Amino acid sequence: MKPSPRILLVGNFLVRHWGNGRTGIDMRFEAAALRMNCPVLTFSERDVARFLAPLGFMRNIGARMMNDRLVRTVGNFRPDVVFISHCDYVTNETIERCREARPGAKFVHLNCDPVETKHCCDQIARRTESCDAIFVTTAGEKLKTWTTGRNIVGFFPNPSDPAFETEDNSAKTDFRYDLFFAGRPALADARRELLDRLCAKLGGNVRFGLFGMGRAPLVVGRDYEEAIAASKMGLSINRFENWKWYASDRVTHLMGNGVLAFQYDGNSMQDFFSEGETVYFHTPEELADKVSFYDSHDSERRRIAAAGRGKYHALFDARRVLSYLLETVLGDPYSAPYEWAGEVYR
Repeated sequence: MKPSPRILLVGNFLVRHWGNGRTGIDMRFEAAALRMNCPVLTFSERDVARFLAPLGFMRNIGARMMNDRLVRTVGNFRPDVVFISHCDYVTNETIERCREARPGAKFVHLNCDPVETKHCCDQIARRTESCDAIFVTTAGEKLKTWTTGRNIVGFFPNPSDPAFETEDNSAKTDFRYDLFFAGRPALADARRELLDRLCAKLGGNVRFGLFGMGRAPLVVGRDYEEAIAASKMGLSINRFENWKWYASDRVTHLMGNGVLAFQYDGNSMQDFFSEGETVYFHTPEELADKVSFYDSHDSERRRIAAAGRGKYHALFDARRVLSYLLETVLGDPYSAPYEWAGEVYR
């Protein structure tokens, strides 16, 4: 029997948030690896760099020392696959040193930011020089621009895990909020206008739980989890729309917890979820009408939310997503009919 691959996850494990944040994909993949009986180790890039920085703020020195510690970690742990997420401090030179410390290991860049931003594209382009594979939470022709003839570039969905998505709001009837959204505002952010128009149309008929975006303070960590647990419906809206299969990880937090999720209809998510599993809209006016409808038709709300929750966990369970990543990178036969596997380019 082939042994389970040894996995090193290099990412942001939010140690310095002191328990005030646990929503990232890195932690879900750690949980998945443990459930799959894979030997796994985590390396929190930003935290290690900050802890090693003299006086706590000389980040350049801390980053240099962190890169040395990463090479040492690879040599000591001897992983088969190294996943590197949004790690701006980890240099390509360090990845090459890691290859020398662990010959034969595969290095994989994971990126869950929207590919419309320059920073995201620069991050991905930089890793084409050093990584064997790159996976992003956007699909489509854009992925081909990062193929080199030596690497793999593909899509991966935002993973869910039962230790993180612990609620089932489809089974509840008593809520503090009818409609939930939390997000950090950005320049030229169309979500602000959408929320303004939505609030103007629905007025006092809907109990809004809107955090960030110039409204109530943003909630994070346990406060964020409790706000979702207290919400009947939620907005899975993105800073940038009209990108195939792109969604921020809030879609996981909503659908995975049985919150009825409203999604823009231009991202091709219909390939995964029917209108009986989530609610699609095209205009703010259509969204307002549908929010009003499901707010007053609770049996329909519960039915769709329950179906969406079940479908999300079935398709995008972190173990299933991680298995797909490992099998693709290691060249193993696929153990499941991954619905997104056609979005892989070499």
